[in-house]
Amino acid sequence: MDPPKVWGVRSQAQTAHRAARLTSSLLRLASCFAAVKRSGISPPWPRQFFDHVNHDILMSRVARKVRDKRLLKLIRRYLTAGMMAGGVVSPREEGTPQGGPLSPILSNVLLDDLDKELERRGHRFCRYADDCNVYVQSKAAGERVMASLTRFLESRLRLKVNPDKSAVDRPWKRKFLGYTVTTNRSPRLKPARASVARAKDRIREITQRGRGRNIKRVIDEVNRFTTGWVGYYRLADVAQDFKLLDQWLRRRLRKILWEQWKTPRNRYRKLVRLGVRAERAKKATANGRGAWWNAGASHMHAAVTNDQLAKWGLRTLLTTLRTLQWST
Repeated sequence: MDPPKVWGVRSQAQTAHRAARLTSSLLRLASCFAAVKRSGISPPWPRQFFDHVNHDILMSRVARKVRDKRLLKLIRRYLTAGMMAGGVVSPREEGTPQGGPLSPILSNVLLDDLDKELERRGHRFCRYADDCNVYVQSKAAGERVMASLTRFLESRLRLKVNPDKSAVDRPWKRKFLGYTVTTNRSPRLKPARASVARAKDRIREITQRGRGRNIKRVIDEVNRFTTGWVGYYRLADVAQDFKLLDQWLRRRLRKILWEQWKTPRNRYRKLVRLGVRAERAKKATANGRGAWWNAGASHMHAAVTNDQLAKWGLRTLLTTLRTLQWST
């Protein structure tokens, strides 16, 4: 069955629940488009979009629907509110203040012209705020669309294009809302590689602070992050990334313990106490290897088993994923 021709996103996500449903629908639609159109583009997307919105063009778009001059004046004052940096207030000549609910709404107002242009051309596309993918039949078609959309954004909307986020490529090599798709004929959703890398960076930050802390407190902090992360990526159809991240996380925790034990003598006592044979523990503490190598070695797996980490409170990402998927 051929999917809908277009999907335009407006300011409908007024609640967290509605936003989650909208995100789910968009991702499923993007996956469907990827199956039909085997090539796709991340179109010429604005550089630091929220920092470079032209106020005059944006206000002209708002004025098409809003007739109340008092409200228009209030929005204009919101846009031109000064920015404080280093204790000094400087005027804002372009861009929208970030962090409030009005900025994404205004971005949708401005990019409504882009939606209508894509619809007029008959393109299949998915857009959520300033994240957009367009799906075409071939690389040549993608390059033509890329060039024409670059001209449209720069001339009509006065936006500066970011070449780092714009590309013509296969759908499984690009990402949308932190997700990507597999290379299967019927593509399946999974977290993008960059999303997994950012998750690892955050876990590194948490576990780096774990030195000298009780391992259960570190695990509790890790759980708070991973529960939220999996909650967003619960739409994934592929579990492999979650399994690999679980393995990597357990190794990080074993590394903390190895570093906390510090001396060979103390490490020997800890290993024996956790069930490793004395002879094996003695060899392990004399291997001269670093903490990361030892964290992945068999003696640490035997001492600090997956069950032991679970007793200390560790919730695996895969278990959390399955729980969330079964409950929805």
